[in-house]
Amino acid sequence: MGVLDYFTRPLVALLNAEKPVKGIQLSDYERLKYELKPCDVILVAGRSRVSDVIRLVTQSPWTHAALYIGRLHDIEDPDLRKIVSHYYKGDPSDRLIIESQLGVNTLVRNLDIYQKEHLRICRPARLGMKESQQVVRYSVSRLGVDYDVRHIFDLMRFLFPWSIMPRRWRSTLFEHNAGQSTRTVCSTMIAEAFAFVQFPILPLVKLSGNDSIQLFRRNPKLCTPSDFDYSPYFKIIKYPFIDIQYHDEHNLLPWNGNAQLEEEESQFYMEAESQPRSEDVEEAISLAVANTDQPRGDENEIENLQKPEDLSADNDAKEENTQEQVVSEDATSKGNVSEGAVSKEKGSSPENKPQVH
Repeated sequence: MGVLDYFTRPLVALLNAEKPVKGIQLSDYERLKYELKPCDVILVAGRSRVSDVIRLVTQSPWTHAALYIGRLHDIEDPDLRKIVSHYYKGDPSDRLIIESQLGVNTLVRNLDIYQKEHLRICRPARLGMKESQQVVRYSVSRLGVDYDVRHIFDLMRFLFPWSIMPRRWRSTLFEHNAGQSTRTVCSTMIAEAFAFVQFPILPLVKLSGNDSIQLFRRNPKLCTPSDFDYSPYFKIIKYPFIDIQYHDEHNLLPWNGNAQLEEEESQFYMEAESQPRSEDVEEAISLAVANTDQPRGDENEIENLQKPEDLSADNDAKEENTQEQVVSEDATSKGNVSEGAVSKEKGSSPENKPQVH
């Protein structure tokens, strides 16, 4: 064990410590596991400290992603089956996933380890069998690769404003190194697997020549578990623990009972008695109907509802118009007087006097 591992191992153990499971999870694991197909991406709402860090950074409840590869016999390539069998010593009929785990590496695990977690399936739309086997092939090639702990902190530094974070501490997420990286994280490994068959996740779409479009693959180091949830190229499959489809009406769901919310839970959830009352809704509807029977206000009432600054501006405008009108009237009267004076002068001139013969 190296010196770096000696210091990082306690930190990794601290980050991997999980909170106890509270209550029943929202997803029905028994139904979900029978729906899975190879190359489905499984999103996990984790309970560890590192999950809290990822949740804070990504602003999403999904903190981990794993790639479902099916059972051992679902893998067509015999070489890939041999490699998977080398890394996984369980029952060949187990449902298997490949994931990158903090403190361990990229490994094959039994899907059952997540039977108590809140899960979601993201299925790549219209991905053929040949391409799905290639995605599995890439992920198998990454088995044994170490987890990149620094990637999480790089992602945090990337999201911090430069005014807070010194520029010399700049994130290394955008450094493009030749060849294959020697470390990875869960979502990055899966993003690279789909890029191996040129399947999009959240690509950049730009106009090219002759009114055509061109896609640009996003940097896989910036990929987070929630990107598979947001992607328009993945179908979202949910199996809630209590499915409305199996109940005649949604209001027959078991909202009432003897269970009590804990103090932390009461900040986010409410008792059934706290729902809006029908009496309040009917009273609001009655008032709205009564208001529709009254005539609508005229322009004077609308002017009364204007803001004081709007009224003062209108008054100022009216005063200016009045002053302009007075000035205009004065100018008109003065003009009439001047014309009269001119006509008098013309009338009194010798040329305009009547001649006496």
